[in-house]
Amino acid sequence: MIGGKWKILILWYVSFYKVQRFGELMRRLDGITQSTLTKQLRELESDGFLHREIYREIPPKVEYSLTEFGESFIPVLQTMMAWSEAYLCPDWQNPYEK
Repeated sequence: MIGGKWKILILWYVSFYKVQRFGELMRRLDGITQSTLTKQLRELESDGFLHREIYREIPPKVEYSLTEFGESFIPVLQTMMAWSEAYLCPDWQNPYEK
């Protein structure tokens, strides 16, 4: 459900910023293609992690947020971040802790 290069990062950004639009995720995920992001978002929505809200306006607006199931995954994300800071990048400064 969360395998692959991008899903953990997508969940991390949506959990941190609470609501993300497609374009915001494209900017944050350096190197991801539009088709890959679309596929990953659809899979995360299908698996129950994300809620997709479509606003009927011009231009169309779509926002992604965590579902209750997705929210339950936040402690796992935080533990993974703490582990990576301790063992993979001990000198790295987390910009979100400032």
